[in-house]
Amino acid sequence: MTEPQGKRRAPRPFSEMRDVYDFLEDVRLRPSWYTFQPSVMHLQSVLFGFNVAVEIHGNAGATVFNPGGAFSEWLRHQINGQYGSLIWGYAIELEAKDRGLPAMDLFFDLLDKFRAETTR
Repeated sequence: MTEPQGKRRAPRPFSEMRDVYDFLEDVRLRPSWYTFQPSVMHLQSVLFGFNVAVEIHGNAGATVFNPGGAFSEWLRHQINGQYGSLIWGYAIELEAKDRGLPAMDLFFDLLDKFRAETTR
């Protein structure tokens, strides 16, 4: 994410992150730190682990990104249900391939749209 005057924001320490969206903004800055490859399927696995950790510690967290969660349901309408029976990470990777786009770029574009539409 670019800040005014073209400067990129520095990554934040985990202790300064408030929620899964703060975490995803850090992933956006440096995806290779969090995924084996720039893979949306790997990112989905990371988010599943994130959710397990916050639930173990008594907080509802990233359930929006669980299979069948709000993001998954929203995504099905964005890509016309074409990959509706697949996990959302794989569906985005297939959609990105069909569009000739990098999958992580498509994920973050979709994430921005999801947040804009669901936080109204």
